[in-house]
Amino acid sequence: MTRLVLGSTSRYRAELLRRLVDDFDQRAPGTDETLAPGETPVEGALRLAIAKAEGAASGLADALVIGSDQIAELDGHALGKPGSADAAQAQLAACAGREVRFHTGLCVFDTRDGRRRTHLDTTRVQFRPLADAEIARYVAREQPLDCAGSFKCEGLGVALFERIDSSDPTALVGLPLIALARLLREAGLAIP
Repeated sequence: MTRLVLGSTSRYRAELLRRLVDDFDQRAPGTDETLAPGETPVEGALRLAIAKAEGAASGLADALVIGSDQIAELDGHALGKPGSADAAQAQLAACAGREVRFHTGLCVFDTRDGRRRTHLDTTRVQFRPLADAEIARYVAREQPLDCAGSFKCEGLGVALFERIDSSDPTALVGLPLIALARLLREAGLAIP
């Protein structure tokens, strides 16, 4: 039987994948997430999703390996994971009252034949105007330091928005399940 592997140690992505399947492994892909010089956020999200799937597939002979990467974009520039409360507050202040695009790349790599099945989702998030005190309270409460864009939409972060425009609501959390279900079916896995 073909193994299903999530090429990520993210608990958010694992929780999402459990909506589709019960039995899968997680492997760290060991991928450098730095954008290449001149690479756009869209190009980077898809390239990194492929790199994560292929990196996690190392040594596996009979597996479908899922890689996903998300890059937030404001004014054509990538917003990284903030890493600190000060950086998260600065990121959210820059996003306040503006539209931020979240590009989520997805790859299902089939180790049986080397085929890559890919998808790219772009979600547009309109942030509402935010006061400095609101931003500070949010960051202190939710600690979104490991999240591109400095928020967790599956938690309190949704209170920062005016609108979310997306073809797949799970893409903003980091794993577009509608597209993933299609790619897994194309690879021969019965979903549902």
